[in-house]
Amino acid sequence: MPFVLYLLALAVFAQATSEFMLSGLTPEITADLSVSIPTAGWLTSAFALGMVVGAPAIALLGRRWPRRLTLLSTLTVFLLAHVVGALADDFTVLLITRLVAALSNAGFLAVALATASTLVEAKGRATAVLLAGTTLACIAGVPAGAWLGQHLGWRSAFWAVALICLPALVAIFRSLPRDRTAPQPPVARLRPSPRLVVLLVLGALVNGATFCTFTYLAPVLTDVTGLDRSWIPALLMLFGLGSFAGVTLAGRYADRQAPGVLAAAGVALLLGWCLFAWSAHLTAAAVALVFVQGLLSFAVGSTLISRALYAGAESPVLAGGLATAALNVGAVLGPVAGGVGITLAGDRAPLWCSAILVASALAVAAAARILARPEPAATALR
Repeated sequence: MPFVLYLLALAVFAQATSEFMLSGLTPEITADLSVSIPTAGWLTSAFALGMVVGAPAIALLGRRWPRRLTLLSTLTVFLLAHVVGALADDFTVLLITRLVAALSNAGFLAVALATASTLVEAKGRATAVLLAGTTLACIAGVPAGAWLGQHLGWRSAFWAVALICLPALVAIFRSLPRDRTAPQPPVARLRPSPRLVVLLVLGALVNGATFCTFTYLAPVLTDVTGLDRSWIPALLMLFGLGSFAGVTLAGRYADRQAPGVLAAAGVALLLGWCLFAWSAHLTAAAVALVFVQGLLSFAVGSTLISRALYAGAESPVLAGGLATAALNVGAVLGPVAGGVGITLAGDRAPLWCSAILVASALAVAAAARILARPEPAATALR
C-alpha cells in the first residue's frame, strides 16, 4: 500500500476520535457551559447532520477541484473548527463548530475514499486501511479523549484532535502528488446506478445495526449483563479491537471474494445479534460477543463500502460521498431505533433492533438479487 494511504488514515483517526469522543465529554461540557444533558446532545446531532449533508454536497461541489486541494482545505477547516471549539465560551458557538467540523470531515472522507480507490487497484484493501483509522479511534482515541476530559477538561480533548491533524496536514501536503482537474463526466453518469443504490441501502442498514447497539452498549452491559461500570472502557476497547480485526480481514478478502464474504459474514452477523440478545445476561457470552460483533459488523460494512466504490467507479468522489452519507444515515437512525426499543421493551431491546436491521439488509440483498436475474424467456432468446 502507498504510504500516503496511512497518512490519510491518520487524519481519519483524528476525525473519528472527534466524532465519537463527545460521549465521554458530556458531563464536563454541561458543567462548564451550563447546559442540560439533552441540550448537550445537540452537539452529537449536529455532527451527524453535517456528515449526512456534507458528504454528497462537497463531493458534488468539489468535482472540479483537485483532490489534493480538497483534502488539504477540508482538513484545515476541520482543524480550525476544533481550535475555535476549544476556545468557545458559548454553547451556540460550540454547536456551530461541530456542524462545520462535520461538514469538513464528510468532505474529507468522501474525497479520501475516492483517492484511495484510484491509488491502487485493490479498492477493498485501500478502504480497509482508511477505515482502520476509525477503528483505532474506538480503541485508543475515544478512551484517551475521555481521560483528557476527566483530568484536564473537555477543551484539552479538542486541542488534542487539532494537534493530531497537524502532522497529517503537513504529510498530505508533502506526500500526495499534485493533480489537475479531471474532465467531468456527463450528468447522466453522475446518477447512482441501481446496484450502487442497493449497496448504499445495505450500508445504512448494517451501520444502523452497529450503532444501535454500540450507542447503548453501556446500559446493556451494566443493567442486563450486570457488570460494574468500571468494565465499560475495557469492553468498548474490545469492541474497537474487533472492528479493527474486521476491516483487516475485509481488506484481505473483499477484492477477490466479496460475494462470499458478504453472504457468510452477513448471516453470521444476524445470528450473532440474535445470540447476543438471547444471552446478554451471561457475562462470558456478552464479553465474547462484543468482540465478535465488532469484527463482523466492520467486516461487512467495510466490504460494502469497497463494493460501492467499484459500482461508482465512473465518479469515485460522488460514490465516496454517497457511501459516507449512507453510513451516517445509519449512525443517526440506529440509535433512534435503539432508544425507542429501550422505551418500549427495556435495555435488551437494542440488540434485537440490531438483529432486525441486519435481517432487513439481508432481505433487501436477496430481493435485489432476485430482481437482477434475467427472465427465463429473455435468457432463452439470447
